[in-house]
Amino acid sequence: MATKIVMEALSPTMEEGRLVAWKKREGDAVKSGETLAEVETDKAVMELVAREDGVLRKIVLTEGATVPVGALVAIVGGADEDVSSLVGVPAAAPPAPAAGGGSSRAPAPSGAKAPSAAPVAAAPAPATADNPPPTNASSRVRSSPLARRLAAEKGVDLRLVSGTGPNGRVIRRDVEAAGTAAATAAPLPEGAVARAAAAVPHPSAGFQDVPLTTMRKTIARRLSESIGPVPHFFLTTEIEMERAWEARQHLAGLGDATKVSFNDLVVKAVALALRQHPAVNAWFLDDRIRYHGDVHVGMAVAVEDGLITPVLRHADRKGLREIAAEARALAERARARRLTPEEYTGATFSVSNLGMLDIDQFTAVINPPEAGILAVGRIAERAVVVDGAVVARRTMRVTMSCDHRVVDGATGAKFLQTVKLMLENPLAMLL
Repeated sequence: MATKIVMEALSPTMEEGRLVAWKKREGDAVKSGETLAEVETDKAVMELVAREDGVLRKIVLTEGATVPVGALVAIVGGADEDVSSLVGVPAAAPPAPAAGGGSSRAPAPSGAKAPSAAPVAAAPAPATADNPPPTNASSRVRSSPLARRLAAEKGVDLRLVSGTGPNGRVIRRDVEAAGTAAATAAPLPEGAVARAAAAVPHPSAGFQDVPLTTMRKTIARRLSESIGPVPHFFLTTEIEMERAWEARQHLAGLGDATKVSFNDLVVKAVALALRQHPAVNAWFLDDRIRYHGDVHVGMAVAVEDGLITPVLRHADRKGLREIAAEARALAERARARRLTPEEYTGATFSVSNLGMLDIDQFTAVINPPEAGILAVGRIAERAVVVDGAVVARRTMRVTMSCDHRVVDGATGAKFLQTVKLMLENPLAMLL
């Protein structure tokens, strides 16, 4: 019996999905659990899988198209089953045996993704034997989806990469070893910002309308839900980072492969401060406040079309090396749009760092239902007064955005005092 394949809610906040690429073609046999297509949700690129065994009889949704959750995307049924009544159009003919006893493939689905610079994508012509779907050179190389995505991001030609995966397949480590620098765990790296800037069209005259992506729609909605209804107030302090600077240099001198960043130090300090100030480690839930016993710190990571906040769970219980390694791995998966919902939901407090982009100070918007977020600026040498003398010291400015329905001024100030104490005296993080 034929089965409808619909756009599933692949994340807790997903309302619509964009079909990135079909992994099966019409006429292909599919088994339950096999990947049919890659779908871009509001947070990541995830897999849409088959729920029944059968043959992919009809592809309804073209690559690049966006539809709401529940919309029909394909039909799976028996090889000779008539599925035209399910889609309202004639069904594709069952695959006919090819010469030599093999089976021929049905043409690839139409709808190759239009360039992002086009304000309105015209419907592409159906693919046929004389008019095959467009491909690029790299797509013809046997490679994993993540390897292709990383290759595009790093400018690596997959044709020049030797694959070490099954049957010579190019996988992630092959791309990373192809002479490009591996991604770091900095939440907002220059490379990601440069790619985002390059994606912005530059019309020669007039204007150009570009449809919102699913991620940008979600960002717009979430910001509207936060900055309006949530009564923000802001607390700023300046932290001397001389000892933190020295501590990081000493850690780097140990020769450990896992490098600890300043952001890792901030995350650790925030996590310990949240444990000491449970009134900040809270959510506002309309008719109640939920105080969390566990500390889960979200860290803002820039991706090509916005940002996402992967979560370092139980950060207060983890050492700096563990935080550094996990933060780097989460940031890499975030930029590859491969985070699972469990990896970007459930934060009890968040950190947003723009210091590496030469920003002295800024305010961040709270991510509801969290009650606060810490905005971190750059570390710079500034003139400060010490024992009556003006001297140069490395300092860092941080601003805490507080939800006044949960956090009062004095509560937020005491929390920031603890964060400052931890960073000005890094040994306190070991106690």
